[in-house]
Amino acid sequence: MNNIKNNTLNGKSISHKLSVAPMLDWTDKHSRFFYRLMSQHTVLYTEMVTTGAILRGKGDYLSYNEAEHPLVLQLGGSDVKAMTECAKIAEQYGYDEININVGCPSDRVQNGRFGACLMAEPSVVAECVNQMQAATNIPVTVKSRIGIDDLDSYEFLHNFIGEVSKADCRHFIIHARKAWLTGLSPKQNRDVPPLDYGRVYQIKNDFDNLEISINGGIKTFTEANVHLQHVDGVMIGREVYNSPYMLADADNEIYHSNSTKLTRSEVIDLMVPYIDETIKDGGRAWHVLRHMLGLCNGLSGARKFRQHLSECAGKDGASGQVLLDAFNKVTLP
Repeated sequence: MNNIKNNTLNGKSISHKLSVAPMLDWTDKHSRFFYRLMSQHTVLYTEMVTTGAILRGKGDYLSYNEAEHPLVLQLGGSDVKAMTECAKIAEQYGYDEININVGCPSDRVQNGRFGACLMAEPSVVAECVNQMQAATNIPVTVKSRIGIDDLDSYEFLHNFIGEVSKADCRHFIIHARKAWLTGLSPKQNRDVPPLDYGRVYQIKNDFDNLEISINGGIKTFTEANVHLQHVDGVMIGREVYNSPYMLADADNEIYHSNSTKLTRSEVIDLMVPYIDETIKDGGRAWHVLRHMLGLCNGLSGARKFRQHLSECAGKDGASGQVLLDAFNKVTLP
C-alpha cells in the first residue's frame, strides 16, 4: 500500500507488515526478547497495561530490554487525563508507539470502561488519541474488533474508524471478529464469532489514506502474504506463541530482507545467558522458559523437549542449563 507513512525508529522506517499480537500473560519482556532474536523487523507489543497499573501500581510495568525495539505499548483505559499521562511516561521510557486497547471483551476490562466496549464510544477514543498525540511525539494507534454484540454492521465499523481517524489516528489494527460482551468468555471470543476478513479489506478500500492491519485466525506467512495484497499489515498471536520458531522466517518471507536465519541451536545459545542473567536479577528460569516450550515443534523429540522444560525449569536452582539439557533430547534433521 503506497499512501502510508511509517513511524521511524532511530532514523529508520518501522514497517507494520508483521506484528505479534499483545497477549495477556504471554507477551511479557522475556517472550519479546526471545522473539526479537529470530526476527529483527517484526513489530512487538506488550501485554495490555492499564493506566491504573502505571500510575498507581507498585511494580515497574513498563520495563523492557533495549533489544526489543520496535516495541509498542498496549494501553488499557478510557480516562483522557490518565491516558495522556501514561502516554507521556511511555514516551519517556522510549516506546516507539502506543496502542489503545479497544478489542478486549473480558468482564474485568468492561468494568473498567475500556477494551471492546469502547467501540460504542468513538468520541471517547478519539479524544484520548487527540490528547495523547498532542502531549507526545510518538504515534498513537487503535486495536479494535469489527463490532460488538448487535452493533455489528459495516456502517458501525466505518463510523468508528471515521470518527477516530479525525483525531489523526493513522493506524488501526482490526481483529476480524466481532466481540460478544455478554455470553461468551474471552477465550470463546477468540474462536466463536466468525471471521470476516472482507470487512477489514473494505475498510482499507474506504480509508486508503490510513494504515490498516488485520488480525484473527492467521496461521502462516503464506496466508499473511495473501492478506497483504489487501491491507498494510498482518498481526499474528497464538500461532506465534505456540510455534515461535516460525519467526525465524519472518524477515525473509514478509520483509524480503535476505537476512541470515538463526538455527534453533543458535537461538538457544543466545537464550542461555539471558536466562542466567534473569536469575541474577531475581527472576526464575521458568519465567523465561515457559515461552519456549514450542521452539522445537515439528522435530523428533519435541515432546521430550517440552516435557523436560515443564518438569525442570520451575525447580529451585534451575538455570539456562535446563534449556541445553532439553535440547539434547531433540533430533535435528
